[in-house]
Amino acid sequence: MRPPFFDNRSTRRRVYVLAMVVIALACGQSETPTAPTSGTAPPRLIVVTHTTGFRHPSIATAEAVLSRLANESGRFAITFCRTAADVTSMLTPSGLADADAVFFANTTGNLGIPDLAAFLTWIRNGHAFLGTHSASDTYHDAPEYLAMLGAEFDTHGDLTTVDLRVEGPVHPATAPLPNPFRIFDEIYEFRTNPRGRSNILLSVDRHPNDGHATAGQPGDFPIAWSHLYGSGRVFYSALGHQDEVWNDRRFQEHLLGAIRWALQ
Repeated sequence: MRPPFFDNRSTRRRVYVLAMVVIALACGQSETPTAPTSGTAPPRLIVVTHTTGFRHPSIATAEAVLSRLANESGRFAITFCRTAADVTSMLTPSGLADADAVFFANTTGNLGIPDLAAFLTWIRNGHAFLGTHSASDTYHDAPEYLAMLGAEFDTHGDLTTVDLRVEGPVHPATAPLPNPFRIFDEIYEFRTNPRGRSNILLSVDRHPNDGHATAGQPGDFPIAWSHLYGSGRVFYSALGHQDEVWNDRRFQEHLLGAIRWALQ
């Protein structure tokens, strides 16, 4: 004789529905990305803030913001590379052995990477590179670095407000942003336009009102982009000159999406 529990039709129906829910959840787990569990080491991101040229006062804020994004999201862990000694030990084949990505946060000048060719090969072989603002004002003497990045900083005017066009609405770095994306920052101009070589994510369609004589005239000024570099992923955003930008939650979402994309 069957136990009375299974003689109740409504009870059997509830058991069946519960079983289907459990099966659906189990099937969906493989398709839904989740933050690393406590037993899984998250991807490691080396954040470089060493400079040999102009040093932005916002670097301290950048470090604090990136640390908070790592802690809040649980999707990556950060190691900071702050000094010349850090560069010579961390940005080497052995120092990069357990890293997944490198982030140049407002770096400037020749950083003194012992073997720049090996560093670029590391990216090309399937790792990731991200940069903000003056990462394009870094290694002016290394065209191979600039080719990896996508463009070289040329000039900028005064701080100004711009309406950025979101050209990549489905990219994780720009999907959370309003379109247009209005922000007050230092707007870079580059020696060559990366359009055609990179996936442009943010741009300005006229000369910024930053004190230049051409202010307001139509133009094409890419601000953020991404592309593949061999098997590696590269992301760059020219934003981030001042503390207020780093503290802007929209900019933080921009960066968090970029990091998620780079670490895929």
